[in-house]
Amino acid sequence: MAQIAPPAPRGQTGEARPAPARRVVRVPGVRRISVPPVWRELLLIALFYTGYTLTRIVLVQDGTGPAFANADQILATERFLGIDVELGLNQMLLQVPWLARTANIFYATAHFGVTLAVVVWLYRRRPEDYRWARTGIMIATGVALLGFWLYPLAPPRFLHDEGFVDPVTALHSLGLYASDASGTLTNQYAAMPSMHAGWAMWCGFLLMRLTARRWAKVLGVIYPATTVFVILSTANHYILDAVAGIALIGGAMAVSWLLYHRCPAPVLAMRDRTTSLLVQRLRARPGAAAADSGGGRGARETGV
Repeated sequence: MAQIAPPAPRGQTGEARPAPARRVVRVPGVRRISVPPVWRELLLIALFYTGYTLTRIVLVQDGTGPAFANADQILATERFLGIDVELGLNQMLLQVPWLARTANIFYATAHFGVTLAVVVWLYRRRPEDYRWARTGIMIATGVALLGFWLYPLAPPRFLHDEGFVDPVTALHSLGLYASDASGTLTNQYAAMPSMHAGWAMWCGFLLMRLTARRWAKVLGVIYPATTVFVILSTANHYILDAVAGIALIGGAMAVSWLLYHRCPAPVLAMRDRTTSLLVQRLRARPGAAAADSGGGRGARETGV
């Protein structure tokens, strides 16, 4: 027996009706978030780091006298302020050899590894914050190069007369300057400001500000604190250059944030004023009435 389909509801036919087209609602003031292509960012990072490394080597003043004189000034200032804790931390670290070796490896690897990991995380997970954060760290590092050039500074591990000991050479440990080749391929008198402290604070600040996970926020506190402890106890930096590095990254991040979040409004206002003046000049020309009735409308529609 043939089955008869039930009649279609009143006002409808049995034919399938096409689904309505999806409407795209544009919300004023909300822009589509995009990030630069990966290849361009990798090229930018490679070029920037190569320039940073080469500049550190080139911007070394003739002789090491100024670097050691500046080191004496830094130590004298810290003793006057009562914050010269580097020697005590250095001696304490050497009493625990396994901790000293761990600190040496941390100093050599975390500075670049953790920073690169945060850059990748920002690119993939926080595209709305990637550009200004990336620009901030680049501004700070570029300014730091001026500090390396204008104020060369010998690290504490070179001040043997003051009692400092380099844990890398003392324990024959792995480290950033464990070999003669690594020591000659970088500027070891570029201690002011400390970009180890600055980059670590950059990573910690972004983790604290942009993550919702508790463990990530805790990591954002622990990592910069650990970095500061390591750079002081391994006799690679002073309290003052660590403070300078942190202050530099803070200022650069603030400038970058203002550039990316505050500048569009003035720029748009300037564009509107320029457009208005241009329209007024066009209307003041002979034949403006005809232009207003015909061509002027087209001009306004094209945004002139």
